[in-house]
Amino acid sequence: MNLLIFLTHPEPTRSAYEKWLAPRHPELSIKTFATLAEAQAHVRDADIFMGFGPQLNAEFFRDTPRLKWVNSLGTGVDGISDSPFLGKDVIVTATRGIHGAPMSEMALLLMLAFNRDFRRIERQRESAKWERYPGKLLDGKTVGILGVGAIAEVMAPRFKAFGMQVVGISRTSRPIAGFDRIYSRAEIVRAVADLDYLILLVPLEPDTQNIIGEDALAAMKPTSILINLARGGVLDEDALIRALERKKIAGAALDALAAEPLPAENPLWRMPNVFITPHVGGYSDNYPEMAARQFEERLAHFVNGRPDLMLHRVARD
Repeated sequence: MNLLIFLTHPEPTRSAYEKWLAPRHPELSIKTFATLAEAQAHVRDADIFMGFGPQLNAEFFRDTPRLKWVNSLGTGVDGISDSPFLGKDVIVTATRGIHGAPMSEMALLLMLAFNRDFRRIERQRESAKWERYPGKLLDGKTVGILGVGAIAEVMAPRFKAFGMQVVGISRTSRPIAGFDRIYSRAEIVRAVADLDYLILLVPLEPDTQNIIGEDALAAMKPTSILINLARGGVLDEDALIRALERKKIAGAALDALAAEPLPAENPLWRMPNVFITPHVGGYSDNYPEMAARQFEERLAHFVNGRPDLMLHRVARD
């Protein structure tokens, strides 16, 4: 079987999947490509494809007569399952259950960077200036998480350990362990009004496109911080820029953006109250091994003709 892996990550991460899988699975002929053009030129021969949906283009699966299985290396499958060219009988699986710890630590890093004014720390270091100033605490603050799934359930107790109140915004309003309150998505405007931090974790789907826009941003406190660890498409970035310029909210940290890489001319790069990170929230040093192990478990069921047993298989219409 031909396995095609497409990753834009630099070495040695890019080749880590092939190095792990090749000696353990001689039944696979593995090719790894670093550019979309290379991957698209060879995907016609692939039986299995592995990669991240947001790195693909709309035409990627147009000519894939042999393709039987697509394994997303991310928790989301946008750019894959919504492709108009992906055969209806092609199996789609997602890599899930390994993002909770890194995403939680990323969220804490970004909240603390704002609270302790880390940019000021760096400016003072560069100018050899010794000036003490008070930082803000996470203790006693309220954090809201839009998208209460497996990652959020790992995050919530970590935030509680910092003395925070944790609010969830989910499809439905239901009690969930680790959360002080749960609102439904229909109650977003009400839910965000009392938050000090709003963290976006919701997947990009038709009903979550620009789910955070003018109304939600206008309802937030002028001292609140927005953190997007989900997908760029769930946030109306034009509305965010206006809210930041008008000081409707205090700042934003964006690890996921509508256009990646973010174009150099985008004003978000130059806003003093914005942190931009290159979609690394769920990415950690042991990610390739954890993701490859998940793939191996699915591969065994795939080879044995039991796709129904494949972990995190995505239902398709």
